Formats: sequence, C-alpha cells, structure tokens
Amino acid sequence: MDYNMQLKMLFLCKEYLDEEDNFWELIACNVGYITKYYLNHIYKEPCMTSYLTGQMWVIELLNGHKTRCFNVLRMYPPLFMELCTYLESRYGLKPWLRMSIIEKVGIFVYVLAHGAPNRLTQERFQHSGKTVSRVFKQVLYAMDRMSRDILVPRDPSFKEVPRQLANDARYMPYFKDCIGAIDGTHISIIVPEEDQLHYRGRKGIPFTNVLAGCDFDLLFTYMLTGWEGSAHDSRIFLDTISDPRLKFPKPPEGKYYFVDKGYPERKGYLTPYRKTRCHLSEF
Repeated sequence: MDYNMQLKMLFLCKEYLDEEDNFWELIACNVGYITKYYLNHIYKEPCMTSYLTGQMWVIELLNGHKTRCFNVLRMYPPLFMELCTYLESRYGLKPWLRMSIIEKVGIFVYVLAHGAPNRLTQERFQHSGKTVSRVFKQVLYAMDRMSRDILVPRDPSFKEVPRQLANDARYMPYFKDCIGAIDGTHISIIVPEEDQLHYRGRKGIPFTNVLAGCDFDLLFTYMLTGWEGSAHDSRIFLDTISDPRLKFPKPPEGKYYFVDKGYPERKGYLTPYRKTRCHLSEF
C-alpha cells in the first residue's frame, strides 16, 4: 500500500471516530435533558409531609374548645358551619375530590383573620401555593355573591324612622328623615408594579378607595370596592349614584343620607355646613 493510500485510510478512520464520539456525546446530552425534565416535572419530592393535614386541623378546631376555634377562625364552630352550608347550597362553592368545603372556607378565613402570607398558609394546610391561591379566589367569589344579598338596607323603602333617632330628643324631629350615612375609606393593597401609580394615595403606598353606606344600627347597607386610591371621593360618589348597574339604594323623596364634606351637594345627600365646627363632645 503506497503512502497516499495510507494517509487516506487514516483520514477515514479519524472521521469515523469523530462521528462516533459526537454520537455518544449527543446520547449523553439527551439522557441529561430527559433526567432533568423527569426530576423537575414528573417526579417531585413531597414537600408537605406533615401528619396533621389541613382537613384534620380544621376538624380538630371545630371539635375542640370553642375559644380556640374563635381565636383562630374569628368565629365559633356553629357560625363557621353555617357559613360553609350557605356558601355551598346558595352561592355555588363546590368541594374538590381531595378538599372539602370546610377546609376551603378555613383557608379563606385563616388568611383574612391573621393576614397570613401564602407560604405560611401552605405549611398550615399542607397544600401548594398554587392550590392555596386558587381556593382563596373560589371562596372570595362565593363571598362576593353572598355579600350582595347581605349588604342591603333592612327596610328597602325607608318608611320607618330609625329607633336611634326616634328615641333621642337631640335628633327628633330634626333628622327623622335621615336614613343613614355614606363615607369613603382607603385600604392598603398589593398590586402589580405597573399599576401602582394609579393606586398610590396620599401616603405614597397603593390603596383602594372604598365607598360604604351604613344605617343607624351601624350595619353596612352598601359597599363599593375597586376604585384606585388616586380617585377622588366625589368622582366615586357621582359615578355610584348615577350608574344603575351598581344598584345603590337611593333615598326616596323626602329622605336623605348624611355624607362627608368631600362629596358634592345633591338632593337627598346632606353635607356638613362648611366652616362650621361641630361640638362632637356633646354627642
């Protein structure tokens, strides 16, 4: 075999070895990717391994001392069970295969009662953060539907004079036609960074501006949420009383609400006299 033929054979062998090395390198890469995908998306090491699951913990609270239940859920067991029954039978809250109604409502009440963050709620109820968020939203939507039936005037026609006025000579007969009070309040919230400018209030942090109405029994008769903290009270007030979709209980002829001085004067809504100091200590 001449010299040129030998060189050609050497080059062919080298190309074959290079191709074989690349082949095995490709196999190794694919095995690595498959293993990584399996560990990240198929096999997951259990994180919530506590013996006392969320369901067991809520049942323990309901069957234990009533003070313990009240301290944790801010309500006694009979009221908690009644709330669960109402949300399920009237407002569409459904159980899951692995989660009951009482555990769902327990998560919702626990978060509200203690301002518990998602991670702490995960550990307490032994569920993932995604599950906690999903359950909280489901119960929140059911509570919103229930609130529309609860936050209404006790007497929609406003024919009766409130007993707090009728039995107090300081108010009768001057305010016998007053049916309640309307005011606004700012509640701090967490919003995405791109929306924080619209919700930032006077204190420099994101707020939502809430309009609320109550009667003389100090019971809420109307609640409107969702407005940005930068929105003025008068804008929210005018939009609320002019939009029939919001179902605001307007005062009938001859009746009126007390409203804050930040609201504009309208028929049926009495604002304080400007530059007149009220002697609050007398009341």
